[in-house]
Amino acid sequence: MQKKELLSPAGDFETLKQAIHNGCDAVYLSGKKFGARKFAKNFDEEELKEAIAYSHLYGVKVYVTVNTLIYEREIEEVLNYIEFLHRNGVDAVIMQDLGLISCVHDRFPNLEIHASTQMHNHDANGLKLLKELGVTRVVLARELSLEEINNLAQTTDLELEVFIHGALCICYSGQCLFSSLLLDRSGNRGECAGICRLPFSLYEEENKVPTSGKYLLSPKELNELTNMEALMHSSITSFKIEGRMKSPTTIGYITRLYRKMINQIENGEKPILSAQENKNLHTLFNREFTSGYLFQEKDQQLINSKSPNHYGIPLGQVIAVTKKKIKIKLQEDLNQEDGIRFLPENKGMIVNYIYDQKGLWQKEAKAHTIIEVDNKIGLEKAGGTVRKTIDHQLEEELKQYTPKKIPVILTVSASKESKKIKVSLSDGKNLVEKEEQVVEPATTNPTTASRIIQQLQKMGSTPFVVMDIKQSIDEDIFIPIKVLNEIRRSLTQELEDCRRNQKPEIVINKKDTKLPSFSSPLDKPSLTALVRNGDQLKICLEENLKAIYITEESLFQKYQHLPNVYLRLSRLNSPLDFSPSRVLLGELSSLIPYQKASSKVTDYYLNVTNSQTVSYLRSHQVERVTLSVECKDEDIEAIIKAGTNPNGLEVIVYGRLEAMIMKYRPLTLFNTNNTECSHTLVDRNQEKYPILEEKDGTHLLYYKPLDRNLETLLEMGISTFRLEFFDEDKTTTRNIIKKYQNRLIKLDEIW
Repeated sequence: MQKKELLSPAGDFETLKQAIHNGCDAVYLSGKKFGARKFAKNFDEEELKEAIAYSHLYGVKVYVTVNTLIYEREIEEVLNYIEFLHRNGVDAVIMQDLGLISCVHDRFPNLEIHASTQMHNHDANGLKLLKELGVTRVVLARELSLEEINNLAQTTDLELEVFIHGALCICYSGQCLFSSLLLDRSGNRGECAGICRLPFSLYEEENKVPTSGKYLLSPKELNELTNMEALMHSSITSFKIEGRMKSPTTIGYITRLYRKMINQIENGEKPILSAQENKNLHTLFNREFTSGYLFQEKDQQLINSKSPNHYGIPLGQVIAVTKKKIKIKLQEDLNQEDGIRFLPENKGMIVNYIYDQKGLWQKEAKAHTIIEVDNKIGLEKAGGTVRKTIDHQLEEELKQYTPKKIPVILTVSASKESKKIKVSLSDGKNLVEKEEQVVEPATTNPTTASRIIQQLQKMGSTPFVVMDIKQSIDEDIFIPIKVLNEIRRSLTQELEDCRRNQKPEIVINKKDTKLPSFSSPLDKPSLTALVRNGDQLKICLEENLKAIYITEESLFQKYQHLPNVYLRLSRLNSPLDFSPSRVLLGELSSLIPYQKASSKVTDYYLNVTNSQTVSYLRSHQVERVTLSVECKDEDIEAIIKAGTNPNGLEVIVYGRLEAMIMKYRPLTLFNTNNTECSHTLVDRNQEKYPILEEKDGTHLLYYKPLDRNLETLLEMGISTFRLEFFDEDKTTTRNIIKKYQNRLIKLDEIW
């Protein structure tokens, strides 16, 4: 059985310690910038140094997340930051930005790079390209099944990392723009606002569809504890726990349970999760649990539409409510400082006071009794349920852990003839030695071999424990105990320093990231368009647009003889029955099967935000690169000033952008998959988000079209502007094209 890595998150130093001492093999964490969990505590530079040293002391690897998109203005800053990490012995960096990966591999050729799940890693072609870029490990998309992962492993020698526990994104990672579009908080920049955890209603045309709850995009929590035997026999290299925003005790306990299961399986035992362990796990954090797509769970097992929050465990029933008190019949023990949540109101609070039926205050209450708590949340009616979401006693108990010990071999020799004692400690990799000429013949009270060993193996509060002793000690000798203690302290400190300060060889190739200046004349401004039906296509053909991207394969095949017609490919690389010569690529991995296409344009889903990514794509003969819709004008200007020829850039200026693409199919789940009708999700503000179910999954479009100013873009030299049509009719389609054509004409006349 292949040795597996257990990889735990660390949002702060206390979580790091919990993860290490509860048995992880590696941790992943972030600095204050460039990590996809901006709102975790994270580590400043001094804390990063100490975190790396502390982890290495205990034989734990450290992977630092640099897994956000990088803007042009940040490239040198982030490269300097990665150099700092490299010099301080980080074991790998986890990255999302395609251009930055290319830069980092060129500049630091012996620094290990892991491709973040934010890169939408889901097929063999994508993995092939990542290996060419110098990546050694990929974090796979959560949407893959174990069977698909094992099949994928047959096509690559890259290490495969898979999430086995924690929060799930309902959208393919790295493909979600919801938070960015709605609140200008980019999930690709670590600022996700968790829009998927908010309430939505589902509509078919103008009719509201009955649903079992209102949290229609909120997945349950991933939990693979009961599937560990299958995972241990898989091709997965690393088992990853999500949770840099979770508490230290929660991460420590989850790590402990997975360590136990892995050890049991490695020892040939049946892995067992006790009822109490399972209860503790549910108490610490759950949104209900699912095995997810890894074990092909259906949508009804994936979504918890009733609550997006920590669900806890059942505590009791609300039997009476007044303005001041809530009366509860308990089915579990309740203690002061426990957290509770009331359903269906979904209101939570910390219990500060517990009252018995006589109104007397008590610190704790037993199951099957009736108690009252203060109505601090304005609960209005009885009949609901109560759940325990924080167990204060359990939290306090889990704050205490047994420190991990490092086994060492103690070797001792002491000779009357040479008058020397020689002592060494070895951890199997590092060897430290000390020799002292302090051995004297004993006159009355000899220092016996057993006493010498006893003193030298007293590891006390050090991280070491002596597991084996080798000795050659003469009889009738005397060595001062003080000397033995000094030798022991000196050796343990030296060995600790060796482990803390281990660093790889540093190779740095300083290279200028600025591209050569372009010299070609600027193209004449023109429009392109994405169309979804024949009516839109005909209008775009009549208006002679530079390029027309068609979403329907059959429609494209009918018009593919025309030189300005392209097929927009899926974001999930699925083979076609024909070979289109002009394509709009929706994912990185499409560069391989369509490398011989006569014209290739990359779509905004590739998240291009800097000149290095543009340069990489152009090296694969991409004709035009569509920039990320998250790029503001100043970001685009910086890309061009870095040496990028604007003739090969495309910017979307109109249309409904895709907020999400999901494997999850809400229309099927809620029995409303009528393809003749239009469907929308409606948020709390009554904004309507169209739903498109296509063969590659469910596409959720933003509630309003983008309408971007052209003036600044034209001044920079951008000449290709895209319009994205959704349900516009012929007249609307033509009017929108005319509107933007007139804008371009007027601006051209002004200049």
